Amino acid sequence: MTNKIQKIRFGIIGTNFISDWVIKGAKEDKRFELTAVYSRTKEKAEQFAQRHGIPHIFSSIEEMAQSDLIDAVYIASPNSLHCKYSMMFMNCGKNVLCEKPLASNYSEVKSMVECAKNNNVVLMEAMKPTLTPNFKAVINSMNNIGTIRNYFSCYCQYSSRYDKLKEGIVLNAFKPELSNGALMDIGVYTVYPMVVLFGEPVSIKASGIKLHTGVDGCGSVVFEYPGMMAQIVYSKIADSSLPTEIQGEKGRIELDRINIISKAELNKKDNIPVVLTQNEVHDQYFYEVEEFLNLIDIKNKYLAEGKSINDHSIIESKINSLNNSLICIKVLDEIRKQIGVVYPSDC
Repeated sequence: MTNKIQKIRFGIIGTNFISDWVIKGAKEDKRFELTAVYSRTKEKAEQFAQRHGIPHIFSSIEEMAQSDLIDAVYIASPNSLHCKYSMMFMNCGKNVLCEKPLASNYSEVKSMVECAKNNNVVLMEAMKPTLTPNFKAVINSMNNIGTIRNYFSCYCQYSSRYDKLKEGIVLNAFKPELSNGALMDIGVYTVYPMVVLFGEPVSIKASGIKLHTGVDGCGSVVFEYPGMMAQIVYSKIADSSLPTEIQGEKGRIELDRINIISKAELNKKDNIPVVLTQNEVHDQYFYEVEEFLNLIDIKNKYLAEGKSINDHSIIESKINSLNNSLICIKVLDEIRKQIGVVYPSDC
C-alpha cells in the first residue's frame, strides 16, 4: 500500500501574472492544493479564482491570515508589503513563500526571520533559478575550474513600463513607495546566485542611473571577495544578451541567462566544452515550490512525532536559506545607498 499524499493547502496573495506562472509550476507537485486567493477587490479575487478553480476568496488580508482553510501562503504583493503580510501570516502559524526580494530592506528581512523562528514556521524567498537542476549542476561543477577569480552576471531587459514612464505615466515598477526599481526587480537575480555561491562580499562599489521618480533604471556593481572579484550589470531601460560567467584559473562556467537558466556549459583550456545543462522536465517555477513543500513536510513530520524544532535550520532551504536572504538584502541596501535610492520603508 502506498502512503497517501499529504496535501498542503495554499493561499495566494497577489493576482498578477507572476502568481499565474507560480501556480502553473506548483500544480506539477501533487502535494500542492490551491485553496484560497486574496485581492483588495472582490471582483479581482473572483476573476482569479474562476481562472484557477480556487474555492475560497478573501478581500480581507487579516481574515485570510486567521483562516483555518490554508497551511501556507505565496506572497506576490508589492515589495513594500512583503514584510507586513509575511509576518501577519507567520504570526497565525502559516508557512510563507515570499517573492523576491524578500522585503524592502535588511531591517524588514531581519524581523521576518525572527518571526519565522519564533513561530516555528517555514519562510523561504522565492528565488527560482538557484533551485533548478541547472544551477545545482553549476554548484557541483565549481571544483572543476580551479581557483575562482571572477563572477560576472548580466540581466538587462528593456521594460515596456519605461515607455509609459517617458509618457508621464508612472506604473508600479518605478514607484519608490512600493520599494521598486531595476535593482529590486531584476538586479536581484544577479546578486542572489552570487551570494549562494560565494557568500558576503568584503566591499561593494556601485553606480547607476536614477530616474526622476527616485528609483534606479540601471546599474553596475563591482564586488570584492578574498582572492576574487565579481561584477554585475542590470537594467530596465536597455537590453543585453550577455551571459553569466564564473571564471576560474583552469576554466569557466557559462550560463545563458541568470533568471532562466536554459543552458549551462563548462569550458576548460584546450578541452572540448562539457555540457552541464540538465533535462529539466518540470516547469521552471516547480522547483521553488517543491523545495518549499519539502520543508513543510519536514516540519509536519517533526510535529507528528511530537518532536520540538530546536534548530530552525532544519526547516530552512540549504540554498535559498534565510542567511542568504539576509546577506542578499544587505547587499541590495548598500547598492541603493551608493546610488541614492531611498524608500519610505527605510525611514
